[in-house]
Amino acid sequence: MTLEAIKYNGKLQILNQLLLPTETQYEDILSVEDGWNAIKAMKVRGAPAIAIVGVLSLAVELSPKKFKSKEDLTNMIHEKLKYLTTARPTAVNMTEAANRLSTLIHVVCDDPTSTVESIRERYMQEAVDMLAKDVADNKSMGHHGAKSVLQQCDADEKVRILTHCNTGTLATAGYGTALGVIRALHELGKLERAYCTETRPYNQGARLTAYEFVHDEIPATLIVDSAVAMAMKEKKLSAVVVGADRVVANGDTANKIGTYQLAISAKHHGIPFYVAAPTTSIDLNLASGKDIVIEERSTKELTTVRGMRVAPDITCWNPAFDVTPADLITGGIVTEHGVFKPEELKDKLMGYSNKKLKSSED
Repeated sequence: MTLEAIKYNGKLQILNQLLLPTETQYEDILSVEDGWNAIKAMKVRGAPAIAIVGVLSLAVELSPKKFKSKEDLTNMIHEKLKYLTTARPTAVNMTEAANRLSTLIHVVCDDPTSTVESIRERYMQEAVDMLAKDVADNKSMGHHGAKSVLQQCDADEKVRILTHCNTGTLATAGYGTALGVIRALHELGKLERAYCTETRPYNQGARLTAYEFVHDEIPATLIVDSAVAMAMKEKKLSAVVVGADRVVANGDTANKIGTYQLAISAKHHGIPFYVAAPTTSIDLNLASGKDIVIEERSTKELTTVRGMRVAPDITCWNPAFDVTPADLITGGIVTEHGVFKPEELKDKLMGYSNKKLKSSED
């Protein structure tokens, strides 16, 4: 059975990831408010999945609704998409999707031949297309990332990869970003073993990544977050591959808290450090990591586990993400277009964007 975090066939369901691995429960998303709450509560998480669920939650809400004019429909789409970006602001994919779709729908609305129905249908199709595009992009990233990792190893050598948080099928429409690289290596018969961190405080690595590895029969070992330096010293790791919630123009990368310390340790041990990020996770509008807004979450995530108190009443600091400086990303940034050094990322992606624009004009 294939894992699915998101199910959509006119109706939208999400796998409640707070209950994994002990329960598999899908929940209906009937409105934008449902989508916003599911994202905020981390029932669905992972930057690509957040954007897809957000956009599809609006599709579900639009489907039965009647509008007096196409301008009313367009304004509603714009306002609802803007609202969805506030659920978890560090992850850029929802903002990218909101900006792209708002611009597109305004252009369609300005066409004198457009109608309420044609605008609604265009939005619905764009939303559905995000599912297939995400899977295709992830498989492309997996191919590029696996190729780059293997180029740094002996031809007959199998590799050992360390990853952090969850970046697989459960964080995307399918296959995964950093886990997509690991999957590609496994499919090639070149993966000896993957190592995943538990990823406190929500334990996405222990609950979700380990669950995916076991489900897909990928050889893997779970370690505590504080064992990463020892693992790098003792386990002969070939590379570290992580995902990203936002990569900015200079290559600085926001990802799950704990990523920064992995990068520091990897550099000390001479282990290539990769970030796997689709272009929808790359924000060229921000110059550096200091401009990224870092979400801070409830202290209860540190002091309680499933409602049971595990720490005294103490002041807590609970940033959900940290920022890894570009100079620590020594392996490269893996995208659907290829693997790039942080310093060349902006120029490379602008080149692809210009080619795409020229192609559409032709």
